[in-house]
Amino acid sequence: MTARPPRPRPRAAFRRLPSPRALLPRTLRARLTCGLVVLLAVSCAAVGIAAVLGLRAFLTERVDQQLAEAGGRFPASLEHPDHAAGGKEPDGDNAHVDTRRQAPGTFGARLLHGTVTGAAVVRSGADTTVTLTAADRSAIAAIPVDGHCHALDLTVLGDYRVSAVDGDDGDVLVTGMPLSGVEDAAHRLIAVEAAVFGGALVVAGAAGAFWVRWSLRPLRRVATTAASVTALPLDSGAVTLPDRVPDADTDPRTEVGQVGAALNRMLGHVEGALAKRQAGEERLRRFAADASHELRTPVAAIRGHAELALRHPEPVPAGVSRALDRIAAESARMTGMVDDLLLLARLDAGRPLARETVDLTRLVLDAVDDARAAGPGHLWNLDLPEEPVAVTGDGHRLHQIAANLLANARGHTPKGTRVTVRLRQTAQDTEMAVIDDGPGIPEALRATVFERFTRAPQTRSGHGAGLGLSIVTAVAAAHGGTAAVVSRPGETTFTVTLPTAGGRAD
Repeated sequence: MTARPPRPRPRAAFRRLPSPRALLPRTLRARLTCGLVVLLAVSCAAVGIAAVLGLRAFLTERVDQQLAEAGGRFPASLEHPDHAAGGKEPDGDNAHVDTRRQAPGTFGARLLHGTVTGAAVVRSGADTTVTLTAADRSAIAAIPVDGHCHALDLTVLGDYRVSAVDGDDGDVLVTGMPLSGVEDAAHRLIAVEAAVFGGALVVAGAAGAFWVRWSLRPLRRVATTAASVTALPLDSGAVTLPDRVPDADTDPRTEVGQVGAALNRMLGHVEGALAKRQAGEERLRRFAADASHELRTPVAAIRGHAELALRHPEPVPAGVSRALDRIAAESARMTGMVDDLLLLARLDAGRPLARETVDLTRLVLDAVDDARAAGPGHLWNLDLPEEPVAVTGDGHRLHQIAANLLANARGHTPKGTRVTVRLRQTAQDTEMAVIDDGPGIPEALRATVFERFTRAPQTRSGHGAGLGLSIVTAVAAAHGGTAAVVSRPGETTFTVTLPTAGGRAD
């Protein structure tokens, strides 16, 4: 029987821990407050630790003084013979231990040849016996016999300060004073410090937060001014920036004042730049409008004279006739271009448009009929809802949108291309889309396809001045709508979205 290979153990999913930077407070106010509280906490901790260590050292020194004053009187009393037994051995039950003038908790031990022969502790009652473990006896035997104070931890009694001296009988007398009082005082001090410092941190945190908030009011006013400026529609043609940082917040002697003054200077520069840009655009619009208006008359005269010459009854040489035909065609093309430029100039100037109820379904039907007559080699389809689609706006300009989109599809796709016009309407928006299955728009051209004088490669079309789609987006914007394009090989969709309840049209 073949053994199955072991199944691979699933890899444990490790949760990525947040970086320390992500745990820091985000706002300047929170950072300043937290920094103040942390510094105060560190200071309190340093003061508390120093106070506890100082108190512990002071009380330990007092214990050492008491130990020096006690001498070896208490452990020396452990040498009394046991009279009940009548012998010379040490007092086994501590019946004759001298506890007079000994502080409660005083410990005494007698060593002979390195072995503990007796041990006692002063208590409030008559019982002075103490039970020592083997570890305690070893620790006591290891105490240096130099008369100095040493630390000793007894299993039953706790921490002690002990001193060992030589006795009169060749023995070693060990005297100890408890450190329980020192530890109790240190613990009480720690508790008091925790309560006092904790309350101080809470009060300091609240007061610090209030102080930081009050101190940062000028910076908050500067930020409010900057936020109000960023909300201004700078592309609307407005050149005045009414918001400025108050004079009280522009004091160069303060950091916030320096920021406020710099912001005011920057806003002044921006306002000046906007004014210059607006003046240049106004001059350009006036020039385009005036030039277009002035060109209409001579172009119309050229076209009229060319048509009149073509209708002359006398025979005209073939070359002259072809030249007159070209003059008439180019003058007609130039007339359309002048009209488009004049329309764009008027839209840029904000000329009011007509506001009326427009049957968009009928408008699309008429535009498709015109396109079918102009481009019989294309396949024209309609995708319309059952109910008529109506919007509020300028019917003539909306017809230009449909006509320009259909002319663009006809002029930039080969014969046999299927072009579909689709209408959709909701309570908020009305959408008109022109879809073709042609080769698509080159990727380098998609970002600028709605800009003026943007022309497709000559391999697709050699006609047009590149103003049709710019008129589409300008008229849509004048109605409060938008124009967009999505293209890939085999499908290009131009979509114009208009408000259903009526656009801006002003």
